[in-house]
Amino acid sequence: MKAQINLITIWTNDIDKMKNFYNQVLGFRIENDLGNYVEFENDGVRFAICMRDVMYVYSDEYRKEPFGQGFELAFPCESPNDVDESFKTLISKGATSVHEPQDMPWNQRTALFADPDGNIHEIFAEIK
Repeated sequence: MKAQINLITIWTNDIDKMKNFYNQVLGFRIENDLGNYVEFENDGVRFAICMRDVMYVYSDEYRKEPFGQGFELAFPCESPNDVDESFKTLISKGATSVHEPQDMPWNQRTALFADPDGNIHEIFAEIK
């Protein structure tokens, strides 16, 4: 095995709500829509969402209720001001506010929002 991530898949029980969020709110273009699996255009690592029940035939582990914040997607912004503006736009389009923009001790301005399944994600920019 090569130590390299090729695909990130977010499991969901509501593919339509998640597809609309990642397409309409975050702006990812749909590359492939199979109904229960949607892959988005993304430079570098492939990015998809998939109905959790697709995997039930492979392992009962997928039937377990998820717990905790298992991952975070971080989206870069052009500038600290862009973090503020992007956050306002995301919230106005339906993202859930988790934490408003703030300057962090590691010289980044960050803000946190959640998708329809409650996964928390970040937008950030370097403070120069």
